[in-house]
Amino acid sequence: MKNIKIKVGALLASTVLMVAVSCSDSFLEIAPTGLLAESQLTSLAGLDASLIAAYSQVNGRNFRMASPSNWVWGSIRGGDANKGTDPGDFNTINPIQRFETDANNVNALENWRGLYEGIARANNVLRLLLTKGDDVTDADVKRLSAQARFLRGHYYFQLKRNFDNVPYVDETVDYGSGLEDVVNNVDIWPMIEADFQFAVDNLAPTQGQVGRVNSWAAKAYLGKVYLYEGKFAQAKTLFDDVIANGVTSGGEKYGLIADYGNLFRGEYDNGKESVWAYQAAANTGSVNNANPEFDLNNPYNSAAPGVCCGFFAPSFTFVNSFRTNANGLPLLDGSYNSPANLVKNDMGIATDAAFTIDQGPIDPRVDHTTGRRGIPYIDWQVHPGQSWIRQQSFSGPYSVKKFVYSRSEVGTYQDNSTWTPGYTGINVNIIRFADVLLMAAEAEIETGGLEKAREYVNMIRTRAMNSKVMKLDGSGPAANYQVGLYTAAWSDPAAARAAVRFERKLELGMEGHRFYDLVRWGTASEELNKYFAFDGPLLLNALGGATYTDKHSILPIPQNQIDLVGPDILIQNPGF
Repeated sequence: MKNIKIKVGALLASTVLMVAVSCSDSFLEIAPTGLLAESQLTSLAGLDASLIAAYSQVNGRNFRMASPSNWVWGSIRGGDANKGTDPGDFNTINPIQRFETDANNVNALENWRGLYEGIARANNVLRLLLTKGDDVTDADVKRLSAQARFLRGHYYFQLKRNFDNVPYVDETVDYGSGLEDVVNNVDIWPMIEADFQFAVDNLAPTQGQVGRVNSWAAKAYLGKVYLYEGKFAQAKTLFDDVIANGVTSGGEKYGLIADYGNLFRGEYDNGKESVWAYQAAANTGSVNNANPEFDLNNPYNSAAPGVCCGFFAPSFTFVNSFRTNANGLPLLDGSYNSPANLVKNDMGIATDAAFTIDQGPIDPRVDHTTGRRGIPYIDWQVHPGQSWIRQQSFSGPYSVKKFVYSRSEVGTYQDNSTWTPGYTGINVNIIRFADVLLMAAEAEIETGGLEKAREYVNMIRTRAMNSKVMKLDGSGPAANYQVGLYTAAWSDPAAARAAVRFERKLELGMEGHRFYDLVRWGTASEELNKYFAFDGPLLLNALGGATYTDKHSILPIPQNQIDLVGPDILIQNPGF
């Protein structure tokens, strides 16, 4: 990113010099096509357009690996899924899922560049506000700067989680004025906090356009930052307020929508569970306005939604995690991966072979999240198994289901303008209300409120209980769904902690959270090596022999960026 910007700056400097030499011929002084005068950018319309550009970068745009869906960084690295497809397609993800990433990985560089592009756009808004036009009021400055700082806080939060040690650049530093000398040895948590606190203090509680962030989204995000820092009391204060009083940007009181499956349908975009989502739209003329990172993450069959390409395949360990006991509670002791479960998946079963759905009790969220053989795949058909899997020996027998469009959404929340119909206009929630409840439950446990934590978890489990996937003919549930509530009082913090953490796995699975949760809990090594021990022998070509070490809790600083400024300015993370 940086070298491109420097080259652009040099080009503009050359243009200015050429114009100055020929200034006596005023009729030749024609501004380059597409170049806006600063007076246009500092007008109210120009500032709002610049802010929209900062919003538009949230989904990564041309940098798919910078999307906050974090399907690679959070879900694949977290063991929710493997890369899927086959060994050769997009093979730069192969070392990521095996925790063999090095400083030359192009996906890590894309994440870095895409997030810093967002920061540059947010900083541009704040810099333009310093010389605002005459039509810009103090109220406008407050409104625009609060949104820009929220977005900047978001981009830096993503960078902090992925790389930890990153250079912090704000609107006061520009190209040629010290940017190239900014080092990455300063803790940026205080700066992230400050941006979100500014947004909390200055954003309105509602917005005229529901896709814009409001003060409640800022409080929820700041609470999340505090949770990552272990500041549980501060986080609890914010979450208490959000849960009791928070509303969406459109003014609707936060709550859980009735059916879990509807969370992933376009009709429910920006509903009462959406605290902040990136806005997606289909058939606008640019698939970058849809979900550009999901075009490959669909079943691999011409009769299936999306047609291509079998990426993002749910793991055995993840699917097994939804098994429940006779009381409908999760198997917190890890017995969901007992040897008996090896014969309860459809791995290796021929497409035309007889198949009986596993009759054991299971949480219905598994069938809203993953495509399993014999279970309806949204409203398309019963998932057929191997014929929808590109290479089962590499990816396993399951298909991704969240973020895939339904048959009834074809042409509305699905985009037909490019090579694949796999792009959708379904929003992806960055923070949703169930996530807030579970973060609040964590904060409660760490501050002594175990019974309040149980209340929050049971709210989420009650919704799961009422979210059964039905057979396509409407004759009844598609599997033996059993979800129970935690009825006994929680008195043991360790047991309560285990229950809340597992609930996050079930509720937020395949939504990009898992790896980051494991790292902040300090359980990544234990959990991920258990995952490799179970899934590795089943998918030898993809995961066999893979292990996790804490070196990989963060990504290496891209070597490309170090080469641009030097290793004394951009210091590589330990071990890389």
